[in-house]
Amino acid sequence: MNNSSGISRKDFLKNSALAMAGLALPSNWLGATSIFNDATISSKEKLALKNVRLETGFEYEEGEVIATKTDLFYIEIENGKIIKISPNQPNAKAIDAKGFLMLPAFKDMHIHLDKTFYGDKWQAVRKRTGGVKGMIALEQQMMPELLKNSTFKAEKMIELLQSKGTSFARSHVNIEPTSKLDSLKNLQKALEHKKKTFGAELVAFPQHGVFYTDSVPYLKEAAKMDIDFIGGVDPFTIDGAIEKTMDFTVQLALDHKKGIDIHLHESGESGLKTVEYLIDKVNENPSLKGKTYLSHCFVLGKLEKTKQEEVAEKLGNAEIGIVSTIPFGSLVMPIPTLYKYNVKVLTGNDSIVDHWNTFGTGSVLQKANLMAQLYGQSTEFLLSRSLKLATANILPLDDKGNQQWPKVGDDADLVFLQASCSAEAVSRISNVESLIHQGNIVF
Repeated sequence: MNNSSGISRKDFLKNSALAMAGLALPSNWLGATSIFNDATISSKEKLALKNVRLETGFEYEEGEVIATKTDLFYIEIENGKIIKISPNQPNAKAIDAKGFLMLPAFKDMHIHLDKTFYGDKWQAVRKRTGGVKGMIALEQQMMPELLKNSTFKAEKMIELLQSKGTSFARSHVNIEPTSKLDSLKNLQKALEHKKKTFGAELVAFPQHGVFYTDSVPYLKEAAKMDIDFIGGVDPFTIDGAIEKTMDFTVQLALDHKKGIDIHLHESGESGLKTVEYLIDKVNENPSLKGKTYLSHCFVLGKLEKTKQEEVAEKLGNAEIGIVSTIPFGSLVMPIPTLYKYNVKVLTGNDSIVDHWNTFGTGSVLQKANLMAQLYGQSTEFLLSRSLKLATANILPLDDKGNQQWPKVGDDADLVFLQASCSAEAVSRISNVESLIHQGNIVF
């Protein structure tokens, strides 16, 4: 971004990570510092903001994007919608956004809100034995205890996400013989408590296998409930049968008009066969196009370049998205190749302080930062494009620098960031209409 705004693109994408020990603290430990502390507005009035910074275009030098232009604006919001965008009115009677950059609120598109230690007693990951099936056995022991206060912990994790500018999540929720439907019901209670400021879509997730443990009756019951996707996990490794498990999953989704989101960690031949089988099933059932996702899909990072290109093209044509947690180290996902073939790529935090993973910050902006580093996206143009991971593919500027967001009529689901983008610099306006409570705006 340009120097006149005091924001560099590098600083913009840099997000302060919490220390590991900090993650054990209550979720409001590093809450957002609001720029709206003195806002008191009647629910019958419009919400007016001045000194709102928006991206307005690119600055070029010899054909290369070298900076992003910004300017200050005056914005009005009513009934959860943006109703006016005009040149700044610094003397207007309005909430002072203080030059913060306004962006679409962030979305965490792969997380497990239903099972976490967050907000409770600190516990680190224990030594694992027996591979994935060993972890299933561990979960069967742990879930009854985790469920006792899972609603409370889910609410605390939602508050953590909100403090990082996230107002929406896609959460996988355990559906298996140990939890039955209790994990889902407990999470739905938490989401009901937070519905004024947080939205979600749910994936019925057979963490313990569809057939390895008899999850079928519970998945069928969950599919009749208020969920959005039928999930799955490593059909060959866990269930021992790609076709049988995938056929069941696809048919259940079709029968109940749900989407599909499959965890796929398998990185060898079985992983590739699962990807190709799912592509074929979606092509046979076009109603699933645009509603089907593979989470993780590590096998893509193991393929030779030519095969990566081939599979990416097939995924793009089938409109199957990839939800990546942006792994690093020995495995780097071919995200630029996926973009090349118009594959929708989303991201999420996955685990946050649970029995699978000790780490996790709750920030999808940090995921965008990591992706930019891994793929050498250090130019201004590529850095500006990396933001779409945090916003689920909404960008203020198109690739030519034309302003495409915000527009009058857009949802007022927003985040405001200072240059540092640290946790303390994030302020949210999420679903403004529902935040008007007892005559006050609550931020």
